[in-house]
Amino acid sequence: MESSSTLFFLAILIFSYGIHVRSDSSNHRYNDGDAVPLYTNKVGPFHNPSETYRYFDLPFCLTGHERDKSEAFGEVLNGDRLVSSPYILEFKRDKDSQAVCRKMLKREEVVQFRDAVKKDYYFQMYYDDLPIWGFIGKVDKEGKTDPSEYKYFLYKHIQFDVLYNKDRVIEISARMDPHSVVDLTEDKEVDVEFMYSVKWKETDTPFERRMDKYSQSSSLPHHLEIHWFSIINSCVTVLLLTGFLATILMRVLKNDFMKYAQDEEAADDQEETGWKYIHGDVFRFPKYKSLFAAALGSGTQLFTLTVFIFLLALVGVFYPYNRGALFTALVVIYALTSGIAGYMATSFYIQLEGTNWVRNLLLTGCLFCGPLFLMFCFLNTVAIAYSSTAALPFGTIVVIVLIWTLVTSPLLVLGGIAGKNSKAEFQAPCRTTKYPREIPPLPWYRSSLPQMAMAGFLPFSAIYIELYYIFASVWGHRIYTIYSILFIVFIILVIVTAFITVALTYFQLAAEDHEWWWRSFLCGGSTGLFIYGYCLYYYYARSDMSGFMQTSFFFGYMACICYGFFLMLGTVGFRASLLFVRHIYRSIKCE
Repeated sequence: MESSSTLFFLAILIFSYGIHVRSDSSNHRYNDGDAVPLYTNKVGPFHNPSETYRYFDLPFCLTGHERDKSEAFGEVLNGDRLVSSPYILEFKRDKDSQAVCRKMLKREEVVQFRDAVKKDYYFQMYYDDLPIWGFIGKVDKEGKTDPSEYKYFLYKHIQFDVLYNKDRVIEISARMDPHSVVDLTEDKEVDVEFMYSVKWKETDTPFERRMDKYSQSSSLPHHLEIHWFSIINSCVTVLLLTGFLATILMRVLKNDFMKYAQDEEAADDQEETGWKYIHGDVFRFPKYKSLFAAALGSGTQLFTLTVFIFLLALVGVFYPYNRGALFTALVVIYALTSGIAGYMATSFYIQLEGTNWVRNLLLTGCLFCGPLFLMFCFLNTVAIAYSSTAALPFGTIVVIVLIWTLVTSPLLVLGGIAGKNSKAEFQAPCRTTKYPREIPPLPWYRSSLPQMAMAGFLPFSAIYIELYYIFASVWGHRIYTIYSILFIVFIILVIVTAFITVALTYFQLAAEDHEWWWRSFLCGGSTGLFIYGYCLYYYYARSDMSGFMQTSFFFGYMACICYGFFLMLGTVGFRASLLFVRHIYRSIKCE
């Protein structure tokens, strides 16, 4: 137990280090002429956010004094690879057309730069922990219809505009001089002199509000109006669904209860009260009970993880460009909540009269992490083949394996042992008969796939507007900071999922189909399939992503995320249905 406590605190230390990671410079005060650290980060095609490379993978100026910056765990997961820059920006020291270096670009380097300009490459830097972006070149298409006539130009002069407040850096931007360019159209050597200028200007913005600039775009009135429209749309969906349940479902149940209370013989009317006749089968344990319990355990863990991430977001941990904080939080909180998965899966498996709880625990540990690990191996191999910064270095992979070995697995086992020893019994208000009742023939629309389509559509319709902004943030360059609205949408998603699954479970029981366990889980989780369908729409209709690497990363990692949603919402759907089924069968007298 002492060793597990040590592992727990180890994970907490990693978490704290990753969450609060900031460059040391962000808390520095500067005197006139002090060198403020400027780091180059990465370059890549603007429309392919996952396809990023080191800044000096392109043949920019190298002075020989560049050095790598040590990065935190989350920063590496985020694909950041910071290297000190050849541009020297001293505090409050203006510069005009300062030369960095003069370089003769070889023919192959010209081709490399030209290909980058063709693909709209941008660069990213960090100055005193503030992000800077700019494009490395431009394409002249004016008056030309044939792509072979296009001209390609490389920017060779960067204008840095810096705002300061007393002894603090507040804001920085980079402008490329459109008149200071070099022609890369032809395959020949080119002589280039890279230059930069720096202009300092005072501002009244306090240091504590310098990151507000990056969160304002998602808080503009136009965007807020769309977000609130999404909330209203979702609330209307909830109200309609609640009204449907209140007026239809509860009225039918009330009539059923009254009939059973007045006259037991009235239960002979099978068409109206079909769910009463399967009371001996409705709590018959499902097939593949080990897999079912493992899915519930994993889904509960993912639900807990999501709630913790929202809590951290709402208290302001994930401010814009807190590099790697979200990835660190995901990895560490997932590791720390693995005990929940072990406990929930094993305790429910024991309630279902399962015997091989060790195998169930192994299945629980691999159910989500297994596919995620296989997908990571494939995508990391692709990133290595592309020499992209998205490829995790060996040291980071070792850290992840250690977290899994020293934190996740022990907590999973401890949770499993606690679940096994919980001695909880399955609470079934009705006695289960020895032999299962035959399910009558049902129309096609009562089969699993049509029911899943109906169950997934309503929750998806409640969140699809917000999905666009999430995708534009994760797979684009928008910044998403309205976490309060996102949390409301998440709550609505959970409520709608629970309601629609309960309604479909009632109709299934009313048709005397007692195999509702897996159906309720599949119907609840079907929203994940709709989200993956939205991925196809977003990729082809709303984005300009292209190339094998970007396509692989988008569909690969979105498959893992949607699978996580499937497990999480499936658990929500089943738990809601279980409460409902227990309630209605507890309210009648079963023989």
